[in-house]
Amino acid sequence: MVYTKTARARVEEQTHTALLDAADEAFLAGPWEQASLESIARAAGVTKQTLLRHFGSKGGLLEQTLARAFAEVEHQRLSAPRHDIAGAVDNLLDHYETRGGRAMRSTNLDVDGVVADLGRRARQFHQDWVEHAFGEWLAATPPVECDRLRAALVAICDVQAWWLLSHELGLGRAEIEATLVLTISRLLRENP
Repeated sequence: MVYTKTARARVEEQTHTALLDAADEAFLAGPWEQASLESIARAAGVTKQTLLRHFGSKGGLLEQTLARAFAEVEHQRLSAPRHDIAGAVDNLLDHYETRGGRAMRSTNLDVDGVVADLGRRARQFHQDWVEHAFGEWLAATPPVECDRLRAALVAICDVQAWWLLSHELGLGRAEIEATLVLTISRLLRENP
């Protein structure tokens, strides 16, 4: 009996994960409205009824998909070393190469404020990451200059800066990394 419950729970968890994976792909592939529950369920190898049993609605599925993605991003980004410019840039580029394109497409998802709220949380998290990675330099900078330095670091490390360098200018990872390290190093040298 215990084995059956454990096996059933494992299958339910696998189904839940497969649905989140399928939703992640479907929601970010195009406009949210065009992603059907039937196609998401089919991609996960289950029925629409099973999907609804797990998430209740398309909105519930979207919310849990975004919450999982945000948790994964937090875990990855907060593993960035502190007071190590090259290490922080490496961490940032790992993240953007995995999720940057999705972040740029996430404007397709603005549904009932769910994405707007996630966008606010993501912007705040990005600012917190800048503090995490470059906090020692920021703490040693006079307050007025510190605010400007923080703003510059937030902008330079933003996904749109990565997109510009990688997609618009066509730079490879090594050149993007060298460009960001150079820019950040010069900023931080001018503001000890």
